[in-house]
Amino acid sequence: MNENKIVEHVKNKLVDRLEYLDDVSDEQLQDMIGEEIRAINQEIHIPIKDRVAYGKLIFDSMRKLDILQIFLEDDEVTEIMINGPDNIFIERKGRLSKTNYRFSNEEALRNVIQQIVAKCNRVVNESKPIVDARLSDGSRVNVVLNPIALNGPIMTIRRFPNKPYLMEDLIAINSITLEASELLKKLVVAGYNILISGGTGSGKTTFLNALSAYIPSDERIITIEDSAELQIQGIDNLVRMETKNANVEGGNEITIRDLIKTSLRMRPNRIIVGEVRGGEAMDMIGSAMNCGHDGSMSTVHSNSAGDALLRLETMMLMAARIPVTAIRRQIGSGVDIIVHLGRMRDKTRKVIEIVELINGEEDIIVNSLFQFEEVASDERDRVIGKLVRKGELINDNKLKNAGFY
Repeated sequence: MNENKIVEHVKNKLVDRLEYLDDVSDEQLQDMIGEEIRAINQEIHIPIKDRVAYGKLIFDSMRKLDILQIFLEDDEVTEIMINGPDNIFIERKGRLSKTNYRFSNEEALRNVIQQIVAKCNRVVNESKPIVDARLSDGSRVNVVLNPIALNGPIMTIRRFPNKPYLMEDLIAINSITLEASELLKKLVVAGYNILISGGTGSGKTTFLNALSAYIPSDERIITIEDSAELQIQGIDNLVRMETKNANVEGGNEITIRDLIKTSLRMRPNRIIVGEVRGGEAMDMIGSAMNCGHDGSMSTVHSNSAGDALLRLETMMLMAARIPVTAIRRQIGSGVDIIVHLGRMRDKTRKVIEIVELINGEEDIIVNSLFQFEEVASDERDRVIGKLVRKGELINDNKLKNAGFY
């Protein structure tokens, strides 16, 4: 009898014994699982190590998230990718690998998906096959089902550290220099509007969390996200808001644009939007950053700071049919700083550039403050380089008003 058959056999026996699984505590269920495994051991010898492992697998499948629980309890696993019941990949220390684990069948995977989604008051099915959700620890979850997913239910889980990274931690792992971090600290305290750009997995949310630690503790902060991921620390007057998907009838949807608009009536000092990816860019920049909420922050997907500007233009044009010159004036007036992050070929994440935006008469002037310069690669192909100072801040009025000069 192989592992899967043992697990399924014990689960079936327990289902037969119990009318309602919720009627027993975790401790009672673990005792019952142990009894069933010992009964099997009377017929087929199972090493003690395997008995313990089977017991955990069975318990996790009945009370937790099945075989995924193993990876969720491993702090080194940062991404879990489930491509149908038979193919599970994980990212550990920046490197992807296929695991030997698999779900017993597609139904077991679907049950786990429904368990996760239900806890977020969201729905996923064949008529609504795509959904974003989160786990209780803040991990981000994306699910795609049939008929969109052709090789079975697809689920991707992005995990975040239990303890948010501080800027000191990012300095220690050479993601940013002390000089650059000290400038960013002053900019956050002084209320500069900051946009963090980068590709998928470049560490935008992690960096946004680290930057938020510099926000003065006496301010009122509102965070707005599709799926709550930010871990803002040290702010008592913190309001967290999350979008809501439409119901089965297609109504009652609450978008990021809706939340930004209502947040303006909540007397925030700063508004932090987890990510702008559409028309909400107009509300974030036009209504928040340009209307007295200095120090607001957000993230955007892009390949460079320059590309971030182009994406902002495109997203804002999606929301309003106004001249491009007017859009650029809005961006130049609203966004003060862009911090671009990148994932290097050795899988490390680094700040690639920090630029200042200045509102010119006809276009946006980009002033480079820091630029990552690669020196060489060592014998392990690790990228060796440094974030080098390129220029001085031109628009220093907010720094002066904050008393830094």
